[in-house]
Amino acid sequence: MFILTGEEILKKCDELNKELWEIGLMYELSLGNKTEEVIYNELDYVIDVMESSSKKGREKKVISLSGLIGGDSKKIEDYLNNDKMVTDYFLVKAMARAISCSEVNSAMGKIVAMPTAGACGIIPAAILSVAEKFNFDREKIRRALLTASIVGILFIENATISGAEGGCQAECGTASAMAAAAVVYMMGGTPKQSFDAAAICIKNVLGLICDPVLGLVEVPCAKRNASGVVNALSVSDLVLAGVESKILFDDCVKALDEVGRSLPKEFRETALGGLAKTKSADILRECIKKL
Repeated sequence: MFILTGEEILKKCDELNKELWEIGLMYELSLGNKTEEVIYNELDYVIDVMESSSKKGREKKVISLSGLIGGDSKKIEDYLNNDKMVTDYFLVKAMARAISCSEVNSAMGKIVAMPTAGACGIIPAAILSVAEKFNFDREKIRRALLTASIVGILFIENATISGAEGGCQAECGTASAMAAAAVVYMMGGTPKQSFDAAAICIKNVLGLICDPVLGLVEVPCAKRNASGVVNALSVSDLVLAGVESKILFDDCVKALDEVGRSLPKEFRETALGGLAKTKSADILRECIKKL
């Protein structure tokens, strides 16, 4: 079973009267080396790691090996007791989950690369937060992940998910698109709405560069995970309210690929430009040398 474009996937959904998660399951089964039971066991393992990595940093300070980041998800978790939050409990907790995953990653802990380690917090934070809020069961979470996987495969096939190739739009942008598609499914949206949400997420971050300080997936990566989950969740509400993307999903993927490959090397995970070349980055570099 070859997955080529979002348009073809939507046609397949119509022809077979299937949801996106069912197409995702069909794709996994078509690879020929897994049974449905094996696939669901693997999804359960993924969910367990998602839950662990999104919780660990909220319960205690997790510091990266370099010392550049750490403890922020615990701060955000503590902030949940503040009755003067600008947004609300749900969104702030989702950001805490996203940054927790990033901190665990930077501390060499176990995470799920969704679709990459640098963007590992966005999908877990979005899916687990929505599941918690609406008391969705494990089966709904499995299906949400299968939905997200279809979107991720389309980026792999038609663009890139690598910051070194396409900037952070390809990592946090793809993760946001995958997360939004999954959340829309969880809330009863249609396959088309899932693709609309994915498209809008990409439009929101098109051109986002990859400029990690010292070449480490820490600054500004962790905080981009927080903004990435906000992107996904807010766009989900837009689409569920009836908003459509005027630019089709497939066109957004093509644009991401074109923009990403046009970025100068300084803005593609080389630490030669952007935030990585600021005075603040130089100070951080000197601090690490003293460790």
